[in-house]
Parts: sequence; structure tokens; C-alpha cells
Amino acid sequence: MKKLVILGSSGSIGKSTLDVVDHLPNDFEVLALAVKSNIEIVEKQALKYRPKYIAVYDTDKAIELQKRLPHVKVLGGMEGLNQVSTLPEADMVVAAIAGTLGLEPTYHAIKAKKKIAFANKEVLISGGELIADIVEPDQLLPVDSEHSALFQCLFAGKKSEVRRLILTSSGGPFRTKTLSELTQVSPKEALNHPTWKMGPKVTIDCSTLMNKGLEVIEAFYLFKIKNIEVVVHPQSVIHSMVEYIDGSIMAQMSQPDMKLPIQYALTYPDRKQGLLEPFDFSRFSKLEFFKPDEVKFKCLKLSFDVLKEGGSYPGFLNSVNEVLVNRFLMGEIGWLDIADKLETLLNKHNKTVIDTLESVCAVDRQARTLAQTI
Repeated sequence: MKKLVILGSSGSIGKSTLDVVDHLPNDFEVLALAVKSNIEIVEKQALKYRPKYIAVYDTDKAIELQKRLPHVKVLGGMEGLNQVSTLPEADMVVAAIAGTLGLEPTYHAIKAKKKIAFANKEVLISGGELIADIVEPDQLLPVDSEHSALFQCLFAGKKSEVRRLILTSSGGPFRTKTLSELTQVSPKEALNHPTWKMGPKVTIDCSTLMNKGLEVIEAFYLFKIKNIEVVVHPQSVIHSMVEYIDGSIMAQMSQPDMKLPIQYALTYPDRKQGLLEPFDFSRFSKLEFFKPDEVKFKCLKLSFDVLKEGGSYPGFLNSVNEVLVNRFLMGEIGWLDIADKLETLLNKHNKTVIDTLESVCAVDRQARTLAQTI
């Protein structure tokens, strides 16, 4: 039985992970849960799964939760997140804390040689060059549906035989809107994703295609393959593809449900009976593919640009975007401003070397400060 640490148990990935635990109760034990501040949700989870440890980044909330759950060891702050991510008895860490908050505990879990079910793309984007130096083969098991698809399709051949990785994108809620229509987009509209139910930040990223851009960067650091393309696939049935040099294309397809890639990461290298019904091809008789519009969705192009630059550029892009998305949700800036302001700041950025955790954090701090003032 694998003992799990779930970083970000109050989010959509964390909740789906617990659904998989419910489905395979003889395979997994919840050793620890961790959240940023939502102690209401984690308290209910603790009463059901009875973890030995809970970490809460908000120290005041941690103190409050400890009073509610005196039988559980509650740890606070970043130190608490780091402590549960490196527990000696843990077999696997599910890294699902949103944003750059998840960087440090995931970094320490990697250094502690824990298997990581990897759902926080920002960690690998901001610290990709640093993490690449310490990660072991198959230590990072992708949970994002697109990267899980690539991971599975890459078993069909050698890395030297790969022609390109092809990430699919639903196109988001604004795929058919004109550029002029996008000037009036509201947060409510942007939060209405046609396929997936996710947290607000990643949902806005899907509307700008920044989410796909971040996935391109993550795919490079995960698989060390440079030739990566994006294709818009509104049905979200094919989750990504790998084309080999002989022309063969391997695609991983399924109903769009995050429980599948989560379960595969948790049970890898084995496959277990899943939660999805057998695939009904009659419901998906038409599969469409389009080139992404990099004029309307400038964030995608900017992501390819920063990947070429390397160094501090990917982390700078990620942190600036995180702040701009929050400002959009708060009504401070428009939807198109996210890409425009990001481009302006990227053009002024001076690349630095990413070789320590502090260097990653320094870029993050600089990016956030600039993104608040532009």
C-alpha cells in the first residue's frame, strides 16, 4: 500500500486524487494533506482519511486547525509544507499546490528522492533548469492530461526516434471570438471553460492559451525534446500525440476526466481498473483540429519565445502572468491586457542564471513587483 502526501488537497487535482484513493482503497493510504489556507475543506478530508499530518501554509489557520483536530499533527508555514513533502515514510508526493507556492516543497521532495505525481506545472517552469540537474528518471510522473498522454505515447519508441511532440488544446472559451470581441471579455466569461472544471487561475490561463504555453515549456523540461507543437482540438478527446520519424503518430485518447491521468501516475508502472465507463465512439464521431491563432492568443507565442531564451525567462513569464491573471479577476485590467502587459515586461527583462532555489525566488519576487505596477 502506497503512502501518499497530497500537496494541495483542497484543489481540483487534490480532490480528484482522493476520488482515486476511494476507488482503490487497498492500494493507497493518505499519510499527509497540505493546503494553502482552506482549513474547512481539509478538516473534512482529515475526518474521512485520518492522515497523520496536515500542513497549512497560513500559520494562523494552522493554529486554528490544530485546535479543531487535536489528534492530528498540524504543521504551519513553508516549513510545514517542506516537512510533509519529505516524510521518510511517504512513498509518493502528489504536487498539486497551485502557483509558485508549490516550488519549494516539490523541490525538497525531489531532493529526498520521492516519487512525484506532478500537477504543478509552474514548479518545473520556474525552476526547470535547477530541477533538471537533480531529478532522476521516472521520478516525475505527470498528472496533467496532456503530459500524461505524451508520457504514455513515448513508450512506443526511443527518444532518438521522435520527430515531434504534439500538445492538444481545447482552444478555450474564446476560440471563435474575433479580436475586437475579446476587448469586452469579462472574468465570468473567461471562467466558463467548455471542457474542464478547474481552479480560477488555470481556467483563465486556458482562455488566453497561456496554459498551453506553460505546458510547452513543461514538456521540454520533462522529456528533453525540443520539437514541440500545439494543435487546437475542441473535443478534448485526444490529449496529446507523439509523431515518430517513420511518420507513425501515437495518440492517447479518452473521455476528458482528470481521474484517469491521476490514477495512472499513482499506480505507475501498473494499470488498474479505472473510474471511466468504456469509451463510446458514437458520441465522438467527429474530431477536429486547427492551428492556434497566435495573434488573438499572444500568450502562446510568448511562451515559445521564452523557452528559446531559457534561463530566468520562463519563470519570469510564469510569475508575471500569475499576477496579471489575478488583476484581471479583480477587474483591474482587461483580458487582452494580460498578454500585452506580459509582452512589455518580457521585452525589458534581463536574463539571469537559474542555479539555486534562491535564484528562482529572486526572479519570482522581481516579476511580481513589476507586474503589480505596470
